[in-house]
Amino acid sequence: MSKYIDIKTEGRIKLISINRPNKKNALDLAMYSALAQALRDADEDNNIRVSYLTGVADAFCSGNDINDFLKNPPTDESSPVLQFINAIIKAQKPIVAAVNGIAVGIGTTMLLHCDLVYASDAARFQLPFVNIGLCPEAGSTYILTALMGHQKVSELLLLGEKFSAEQAESFGIVNKVVAANELEAIAMESARRIAEQPPNATQMSKALLRTAMRNQIVEASQRELESFIPMLSGEEAKEALTAFMEKRKPDFSRF
Repeated sequence: MSKYIDIKTEGRIKLISINRPNKKNALDLAMYSALAQALRDADEDNNIRVSYLTGVADAFCSGNDINDFLKNPPTDESSPVLQFINAIIKAQKPIVAAVNGIAVGIGTTMLLHCDLVYASDAARFQLPFVNIGLCPEAGSTYILTALMGHQKVSELLLLGEKFSAEQAESFGIVNKVVAANELEAIAMESARRIAEQPPNATQMSKALLRTAMRNQIVEASQRELESFIPMLSGEEAKEALTAFMEKRKPDFSRF
């Protein structure tokens, strides 16, 4: 498990909090493992009816810890990164997310697999995969296109620019944008309401909602993975990630 992932239980709710504020809640391998295990545990625990996912301070999740990612890149499906992606795609219990701040890369794509997503009006989102010489992951190319169409997804992915909570709501990534000081109360109220619902009906409804898209999501995630892993060792990613570490603008003019 990871000291940066706080896991508690409140009634029938599993509370999962990403708690690494000095790194804007960037995820390392141990954190990915802990998140994956927390979701699997929630599915296996008959006392749990819903998971609640959030971050601390001014970040929900700023993506990968680049240092850790470069030292331990995913090479196959045994990677903690891919274990987490598989766990959240296959989660049986509903997941409520409270996006309290920045959500970058996996910080945004994981939300596509949550069932209810509430965002602070201060939250900011970004899908900067192309910016760092990579392609998207977690089935996001399929899900985002289904949500908003080819042109808008192309804008988000190919330009890799930040977008607001209000835009995320209009795109269908977020259910509702609320004031920062109301976020926890509103998101937790929804989690409590789900926890009070009949569990079999709740889980069956989630399963049926996901069934129509499940195969396509899994297939899209696999296609993305088959491109993502070799791109990690490519020259474009090396230049982009090195530039990030050196706090300079990457130079792609020679490619």
